[in-house]
Amino acid sequence: MSKVVLITGGSSGIGKAIGEFLIKKGFDVYGTSRNPSNYKESKFPLVALDVTQSQSIINCIDEVLSRTSKIDVLINNAGAGITGPIEEIPEDEIKRNFETNLFGPINVIKAVLPSMRKNKSGLIINITSIAGYMGLPYRGVYSASKGALEIITESFRMELKPFNIEMTNVAPGDFATNIAAGRYHAPVIDNSPYKEQYEASLKMMDEHVDGGNDPNEMAEAILKIINTPKPKIHYKVGVFMQKFSIVLKRILPDKVYEKLLMNHYKL
Repeated sequence: MSKVVLITGGSSGIGKAIGEFLIKKGFDVYGTSRNPSNYKESKFPLVALDVTQSQSIINCIDEVLSRTSKIDVLINNAGAGITGPIEEIPEDEIKRNFETNLFGPINVIKAVLPSMRKNKSGLIINITSIAGYMGLPYRGVYSASKGALEIITESFRMELKPFNIEMTNVAPGDFATNIAAGRYHAPVIDNSPYKEQYEASLKMMDEHVDGGNDPNEMAEAILKIINTPKPKIHYKVGVFMQKFSIVLKRILPDKVYEKLLMNHYKL
């Protein structure tokens, strides 16, 4: 039987690219979307899911299991971007981002674990971000939510060892997707002390995404992980300098690394 793969956030961007790639490799792929009816041309079935709603998560997992009786691989890809000076981002938007990027994936994992434990096997891949390895200016909330998912995966892995369930993180750098359009942008306020720096940083972020790598690079990396019996804890996928920035953070003094980031963002 083909392995069953469930990809949250499978209607566009990285999730869509992964799903279409895995179908060609013979996997039985299901994706999710908050509004599947908007994506009638999807090459794989989309199931309704809002990762911020507990009942929606339960309904989604139940529906996939009713169609397939198992979920071999869960790819927690659904996520949301957020930008802005931390001082000026509304508290509700900060909470909403953590609901999507951290609590949502945790709750999807919780919902799928009983089935995987019953089958005595399973693989969970959490899509995080290279931004989750460092606090970036005007992306601090995003960095924090993705960084938290990286760390909680480390704990989850050890707890799941007795059940033959593997879990790993894949941190992408910038890829050419529509993520920028779906971000929450704190408004640029005319009399804000952050106005000039924030505007310049926003422009740079959008340029990085527009000039990003092909999402199929992520799909190929995911396939390799699925075919790896004992995946590593952390994977990074992106251009050399983005991946190398994590190495630099590990070896440089904190203030030196901070200065490098500030120079990069022209702060």
